[in-house]
Amino acid sequence: MNNQSFDSKRIAEGYKERPFLHKQVIEQFLKDSLEQQYQNGLDVGCGAGLSAKALKMICRNVTGTDISPEMIAVAQEICGEEGYTFFPCKAEEVPHPAVPYDIVTAAGVVQWVDRDAFLRNLHRIMCPDGEVLIYDFCISDRMAGCEAYTAWWHEQYLKEFPKPYRNEQVWTQADVEPAGFRMVKQIPLELSYEFDLDAFVKFMMIQSNVNVKIEGNERSADQVRRWICKTLADIFASGKQTAVFTGYSWHLRRD
Repeated sequence: MNNQSFDSKRIAEGYKERPFLHKQVIEQFLKDSLEQQYQNGLDVGCGAGLSAKALKMICRNVTGTDISPEMIAVAQEICGEEGYTFFPCKAEEVPHPAVPYDIVTAAGVVQWVDRDAFLRNLHRIMCPDGEVLIYDFCISDRMAGCEAYTAWWHEQYLKEFPKPYRNEQVWTQADVEPAGFRMVKQIPLELSYEFDLDAFVKFMMIQSNVNVKIEGNERSADQVRRWICKTLADIFASGKQTAVFTGYSWHLRRD
């Protein structure tokens, strides 16, 4: 599996309805940032635009890039035009803007990039003391007060849809310093979101575990949807459930 596994209309449309947890990450970041409002920002790997919308909360002008033209089309649709610019581009090859970026965010991106090439390019297109926020969060094996969901996750879901390989290396000061960055802070994330069964099924349909099977033609989307609905029916029989998301937030600063 690679970053181009997400370049499909089905996945791009599904990303529009992902939980908007990015807002909470941005709010946490502000506690340690140099500014409360930025002028020129870049959201690398913007996907369907949710992370760009989160950056726009603290930045006047936001540029969003993604390797997938399908994602860019959806991002333009949900974000509109005022204050946003979107274009397809590899994370390591974002061109120099007319005005250097003073803040860059990258949500769910770094597992797919060439780290050193990515950081070298960021250093080239950013202003001195510019801020970088690298973060990610994903659904976990926990729902509040629901042990049956944890059992489903391990005994059914992961057996039917094994987790594909992804580079989950944690960056350190030694990794970012050669490219001219300082690691300001690294924190774990734990976020929560309430789903009903229909919303949760839609969300699970765009998970990487599921995408591997569908895009590899091992299962049809309808087959997967029916399987998830059937195996989760009892868990959601009493109504909505609160899912726990875990992840990380890395705050870097350009020298």
